[in-house]
Amino acid sequence: MKNSISRLLIVDDHMIIRRGLVQILSENPRIEIAGEAADGASALRLLRSHADSNAVDVVLLDIALGERDGIDVLGAIRHEFPRVGVIMLSVYPESQFALRAIRSGANAYLNKGCAPEELFAAIFRAAEGGTYVTAAIAELMALDIRGDRSSAPHETLSNREYQVLQLLAQGESVSGIAQQLSLSVNTISTYRARIFEKLGLRNNVELAGYAARHQLLTLS
Repeated sequence: MKNSISRLLIVDDHMIIRRGLVQILSENPRIEIAGEAADGASALRLLRSHADSNAVDVVLLDIALGERDGIDVLGAIRHEFPRVGVIMLSVYPESQFALRAIRSGANAYLNKGCAPEELFAAIFRAAEGGTYVTAAIAELMALDIRGDRSSAPHETLSNREYQVLQLLAQGESVSGIAQQLSLSVNTISTYRARIFEKLGLRNNVELAGYAARHQLLTLS
């Protein structure tokens, strides 16, 4: 695929970010913008509408989408469109979310402040079905494999538990989270109890403090 065109779907809830990405990506003749979406639901609808024509090769996916967590959307894309490459974009450093994103099926994890050349390289690698790993992520992976990296308690959480943790830390109620994630209140209460047990916390105030100390709150 050295000289082929990579068709991209940009998913970010900030229009200014999307327009900035379009401007940068349009400078490369091997990249074509297949569409834009402001949220996960719209992104999945666009992918479904293009499924027969294979019009999307790579999705640039923001990790913080407001109503739906980017990791959650990543899982949905992986389930329905396993051949589509996914690059997670974030304002957070690799140490915060990169390993979780890659374990969940992302082809790459890049900070939004990365150089255009690095973004291009990740896109072409993802379009081929490969994984693009930055030097910082390679070091994290090596430490993780060797067992040298000190793991924080929140790294034992499942992706859904992690998502509920973030929403609770943002002040969302159990019923509000249940409605937002289309789950029952009892299910969210169970997730909340598991989170408290795994992190050794007693209430939402302690949870909010934990999330702040470990910089776990994504920007919407």
